[in-house]
Amino acid sequence: MHEPEPEPQPDDGRIGRATRHSLAAIVALGVIGAGIWLLARKPTPIREPDPTPVTPAQPRVVERPLAPVPFTDIAKAAGIEFTHTTGATGESLLPETMGGGVGFLDVDDDGDQDLILIDGCRWQGEPFASAPEPGHDSVRLWTNDGRGQFRDATKGSGLEGPRFGMGVATGDLDGDGRTDLFVTTVGRNGVYLNRTESGGPPRFEDATDRLNVPSASRWGTSAAMFDGDQDGDLDIIVCNYVRWSREIDLAVDYRLTGIGRAYGSPTGFEGVDLTYLRNEGPAGLVDATAECGFAVANASTGKPVAKALGVVLGDWNNDGLIDVAIANDTVANFLFRNEGTPGRGRFVEVGASSGIAFDRNGSATGAMGIDTAWLRPNQWAIAIGNFANEMSSLYVARGSTMSFSDDAIIEGLGPASRAFLTFGLVMADMDLDGDADLVQANGHIEERIARVQPSQSWRQRGQLLLNAGPSATGPLLRDMPASMIGDLARPVVGRGLATADIDGDGDLDLALTQVGGAPMLLRNDLSAHGQWLRIVLKGPAGNPQGIGALVTVASAAAPNTPTAATIVSSARSYLSACDTAFTIGIPAGQTNSIVTVRWPAGSGVAEETRVVVDEIGKTIVIRAQGHAPQPPSIAPRSAPSTVPLPSRSAEPPPPH
Repeated sequence: MHEPEPEPQPDDGRIGRATRHSLAAIVALGVIGAGIWLLARKPTPIREPDPTPVTPAQPRVVERPLAPVPFTDIAKAAGIEFTHTTGATGESLLPETMGGGVGFLDVDDDGDQDLILIDGCRWQGEPFASAPEPGHDSVRLWTNDGRGQFRDATKGSGLEGPRFGMGVATGDLDGDGRTDLFVTTVGRNGVYLNRTESGGPPRFEDATDRLNVPSASRWGTSAAMFDGDQDGDLDIIVCNYVRWSREIDLAVDYRLTGIGRAYGSPTGFEGVDLTYLRNEGPAGLVDATAECGFAVANASTGKPVAKALGVVLGDWNNDGLIDVAIANDTVANFLFRNEGTPGRGRFVEVGASSGIAFDRNGSATGAMGIDTAWLRPNQWAIAIGNFANEMSSLYVARGSTMSFSDDAIIEGLGPASRAFLTFGLVMADMDLDGDADLVQANGHIEERIARVQPSQSWRQRGQLLLNAGPSATGPLLRDMPASMIGDLARPVVGRGLATADIDGDGDLDLALTQVGGAPMLLRNDLSAHGQWLRIVLKGPAGNPQGIGALVTVASAAAPNTPTAATIVSSARSYLSACDTAFTIGIPAGQTNSIVTVRWPAGSGVAEETRVVVDEIGKTIVIRAQGHAPQPPSIAPRSAPSTVPLPSRSAEPPPPH
């Protein structure tokens, strides 16, 4: 054993010398202080006014004032009766806490947005199997009357049946002009082709077997339909989470001190490759994951890297080809650059070199929901919602070279999001002022988290971060106080999040799902709408929604300087599908707008359509017609709602 060294004994001589030196220093400091005090007592001379006239300072740019954007939860009043089934029996199996998705789509082609909700079900002993529950349907459909009143149309639709559902993607897979569904599950995913006749009730064909959807048992999460090989029809990219079964979950045995077994991190589970299903028409869907570059392996182990929860489409290098970004939980995010191989499709993963793989500190995050938009004119950003005590990420593009930097802190998103655990995330013009805002659906995975982390809660409020505009002198995104966003601020265990205009009044409403509870259908009660456009594409056969098209909006006074843009896609957020229409506010006084559509590569139509719009507050339908651009058709604004929904505020908030 190492013996301790003896303590040093005090030296009286040294102590005395130190005392004398200290007294001398104190005296010197006193003299200096007295001198400073005397100088300070000299009278300050009075300065005479300068007769030279002063040039007025340049006026400071005034940022937009914060104005309320109140949301009212009308789910029950609008006819949405639904409670999410977790399947939990006390074992804390990870899928039980991940929630179900939500989708907006026009099922019956009547011009308004219908609603899909995805449910779980009870577990059975076998991994990936679910107990047959008579009367329990995991895909639920409500049709919209155009004024925000919904009717449950699940029965007889062909969507019935129990499965442990997760997410939904929308698009026209078979090229018949109707919107089909791809449903992800803990198990085998499903394809439902829309067979609804004009004026008839919703009807779907379960084409999972006929189209050769892979039967491998995987945990599918978010998915997106897009034309990855430029052959004119839509393919599917599917996010898979982790290699999971009940036995694996129990063996990982995640625990919290003082609680015991709990829902935990995916770090104890192996990753799983994405699934890329290439649409080969009558031959069905072919798994081309590895062939097309979507299989990413760890260089050291050779095992799959991906633990994917969110997907969004974009063209971040502006080459006319659709790229794919993936939010991965606790491992590097992916960015797949489209190399442009018509008929086959080839992608290269460039997440690390582009700057979106990790956060500003070089760390992987607990990434879930994802979206992309112009936050400033001609500047793309990719936002990703992360785990508790991590900031949401905001990757801002530097030019069109697929180079990004995480600007979450300097743009205001970082500090506002750190205390929340974010799943659903969308970027859209919620206040109709002409630029994209950001909405987050928040909620923890562990119900008892406050017992071990008092700063956290299971139920968390949603967030709306308003865009301060291109002339902002401070952070671009400003977190709206709970008092200014209505029922969006009500704490829930938030998961899926999607946007659409459900009542035809021009502003964007929200659907937000929660684990084990009822969804919220959040009507936007914005008081001062200002001017707006809702732009709907009617694309070519095989892609009638124009998925992958670039839509830009500019003033007629500066037609080549667009102020807003989007890549048309329903795949955004987490487990969810949004309306593919582009809703954007138009600046006051701008009477004419230029809307330009760059159609997707391989669509077989004119590369670009440009139209002049001189009507505001309308839905503008732009059609692809061969190689001859056609003028837009104008759909009239829907009549005001007459259904007995919750009333709007008696005292509307002040205008912007």
